[in-house]
Amino acid sequence: MKRFHNSRPNRLRCLAALAFLTSLASTSDAQDKYAERRERMVSEQIEARGVRDERVLEAMRAVPRHLFVPPDLQDQAYLDQPLPIGEEQTISQPYIVAFMTELLRPEPGDVVLEVGTGSGYQAAVLSGLVRQVYTIEIIPSLARAAEQRLKQLKFDNVMVKTGDGYLGWPEYAPFDGIVVTAAPPEIPSALLAQLKRGGRMVVPVGKPDRTQNLMLLEKSKTSDQIVGRTVIPVRFVPMVPQPNP
Repeated sequence: MKRFHNSRPNRLRCLAALAFLTSLASTSDAQDKYAERRERMVSEQIEARGVRDERVLEAMRAVPRHLFVPPDLQDQAYLDQPLPIGEEQTISQPYIVAFMTELLRPEPGDVVLEVGTGSGYQAAVLSGLVRQVYTIEIIPSLARAAEQRLKQLKFDNVMVKTGDGYLGWPEYAPFDGIVVTAAPPEIPSALLAQLKRGGRMVVPVGKPDRTQNLMLLEKSKTSDQIVGRTVIPVRFVPMVPQPNP
């Protein structure tokens, strides 16, 4: 059983968070020239391609993606494509973000780990869906920028750490869900160990010069047995371990 799964206060907090995100995204729509583009993004790129979780769709409508890309790329923020965010990293295309979030099945009481903060967009989407998000970024400049951005936009239940995603964040484990937004060649054992029984992990796996596979891993509710399946082929930036000192 997930922690706080039936907790009414946590559910109400998440509903309030989603309401805040909606108000943030439309404050007011007359001042937000991107509101219509964001709505089309959800209806044409995400919902039309099979994502059905209403909470996920609402989070995608609410989070202002244009604020998570460089200023000169804001007009491209709602196109169905990844975009560069500096340091040879990218923000994933909107559909992939929504699809991975739906696969995770986030619940209002969940504590979730993200590996690969990037610009902070995936963490922001998760913020309104779960109780707490912990996110790790190996590149210090991206981690600092994402932390500042998330604070400015009032995503107060997201904690950012600069560190090696291969090691996870054991201080706050086990996690109800883990989402990895860069591709390791193999699934890191530390992340499997930090996944709660009954939890789910969504991770792209494969070498950067080959087709990678997005995998869904589920840990048994009664043991540490892992059952995994390949979902779709994908292409992500490689997950890089921190070099030894």
